[in-house]
Amino acid sequence: MSVFRVALASVGLLALVACSSSDPVQPSHPQPDAGTPTWQTVLQPNGGALLSIWGTSEKDVWTVGGPLGNTGFESLVIRFDGTSWKRVPVGGPETFWWVHGSSASDVWLVGEKGRITHWDGTKFEERTSGTTATLFGVYAFAPNDAWAVGGRPDQAGSAQDSNVVLHWDGTEWRPETLPSASDSTSGAFFKVWGTRTDDLYVVGENAVVWHRVGTSWRREAEGLGQGRLTTVTGCSASEIYVVGGRDLLTSDGQTFSRSDELLVNDVNGVACAPASAPARPWGNVVAVGGGSLKLRRVSGVWESDFGTEPYSDLHGAWVDPSGAFWAVGGDFNTAARPGSARAGVVARLGDGTVASAYVP
Repeated sequence: MSVFRVALASVGLLALVACSSSDPVQPSHPQPDAGTPTWQTVLQPNGGALLSIWGTSEKDVWTVGGPLGNTGFESLVIRFDGTSWKRVPVGGPETFWWVHGSSASDVWLVGEKGRITHWDGTKFEERTSGTTATLFGVYAFAPNDAWAVGGRPDQAGSAQDSNVVLHWDGTEWRPETLPSASDSTSGAFFKVWGTRTDDLYVVGENAVVWHRVGTSWRREAEGLGQGRLTTVTGCSASEIYVVGGRDLLTSDGQTFSRSDELLVNDVNGVACAPASAPARPWGNVVAVGGGSLKLRRVSGVWESDFGTEPYSDLHGAWVDPSGAFWAVGGDFNTAARPGSARAGVVARLGDGTVASAYVP
């Protein structure tokens, strides 16, 4: 079963990966280079699995998730301020699938039932999305320029809002229709990323990759993927990663290629270091997945930390401005059990340690 498949009766869902057609993926457990830190489990909260992590700095970190169908629990939002982790009350039972923003006062959270919640630096506000489909991804360029994507997995072309693309213009979220996005080959969309709003990528079911160039959309990477492409990210306009299940595609901004290297598990999250981050011995790209899968791209080669702490399934990844790697996950891949609390996990690889104090 794909790590993406969260095995919920009412929630069909997500998974991720990262590599290149000529980049070897090492499934063994090589010893870290001298001076390279190891992964540390920072936090293990109860009340929900964690699916996404993002922040403006190593001292301003957001991670989100929720109960994933386990009734009796609320949406899960936790914020780190450099000293402690604090649960932030937002109300509602919906699971948030992704978090991203353009600044500390412009943060978007998206999730189940079309929920979109905005943090303006002092308070949360709910925004109307116009859909009840799950929103799996969000990416913000500016306070008046953000994108969200989602849909209804396994219902391509057969249900209203089987796929959704929304654009925030500073006033409201407006739907954007992609060419042939309603046909049987274009199901739910899972993630969105770009260097700017006129160079934007959207990925989803049936190995779909859409690329927005200017104001026009075009299909790319056709025939390369074999299943659900669940995450897209990039280090620049010429270094792009698309992943999902055992699919791993990369692009130089012009042409996509596929890796046939062995992946020991499905990959569920991939992230690049910001261009401004200092070079680090542990690499500049991180990918995480099921069964403690953790890959680091070091000098163009993928190295594996598979089988090291934390031992949980991992779902989302982020690289902070200092170059440290972060990963989140937990109990997101099991069937819903009403009244049972899912567990989450936050992990980090980087210099030093961070506080693990938690205020639930």
